[in-house]
Amino acid sequence: MLKKRIIPCLDVKNGRTVKGINFVNIRDAGDPVELGALYAEQGADELVFLDITATNDGRKTFKELVKDIAKHLNIPFTVGGGISNVEDVAPLLYAGADKVSVNSAAVRRPELIDELVQEFGSQCIVVAIDARMVDGQWLVHTHGGSKPTEKELFSWAEEVEQRGAGEILFTSMDHDGTRQGFAVEALKEMSERLSIPIIASGGAGVMEHFNDAFTVGQADAALAASIFHFKEIGIPELKNYLKQKNIAIR
Repeated sequence: MLKKRIIPCLDVKNGRTVKGINFVNIRDAGDPVELGALYAEQGADELVFLDITATNDGRKTFKELVKDIAKHLNIPFTVGGGISNVEDVAPLLYAGADKVSVNSAAVRRPELIDELVQEFGSQCIVVAIDARMVDGQWLVHTHGGSKPTEKELFSWAEEVEQRGAGEILFTSMDHDGTRQGFAVEALKEMSERLSIPIIASGGAGVMEHFNDAFTVGQADAALAASIFHFKEIGIPELKNYLKQKNIAIR
């Protein structure tokens, strides 16, 4: 059995780590280079960096900041934000990313996933999916959650897998920043439909929520931001708790 992963996430805006609730009400959470180094030191399994305004600003991810963060890491590093074609990826890998995350551009043109996989391999390509419940149906949103689409979450996730993506990062916009727990029922359905790893994102507030994501939701990894940034839960303590719950953790 693959061991479960704990992944801190750096949502970055204007060079600073930020965190919001339901993708709005954003506040400062610290220096991304310092936070990245701290999480690697504390035993995080991976780190995710998302340049959250790159797509809306119509620009590429800040490569220099990626490079500065990568210098301090000895764990896998996923970078996303503003990736819209194959040419955008190599500079991020050269800057120190191990994987890249695509979201809005893949929804707009799904063939991008095939192209990225062919060029860089499945293990390098993570597709991030932001979704919220609309009239009883999980609908995918793009552009940092600001633009609703007609794509349904589970059918899009299945297409993403069929196109060769190595992993899915699923964020429930309804749960994001609320600290009320992950969208475990949606995670469970996605896990049962797919064979590629799924990272749970959105809603972590207490250690029990991670246990729920892994047991009820059957997620392969759990991602969180504010509870780590604001020192509410320490990664070593969280891993000890999960081991006591008989979760196979790295």
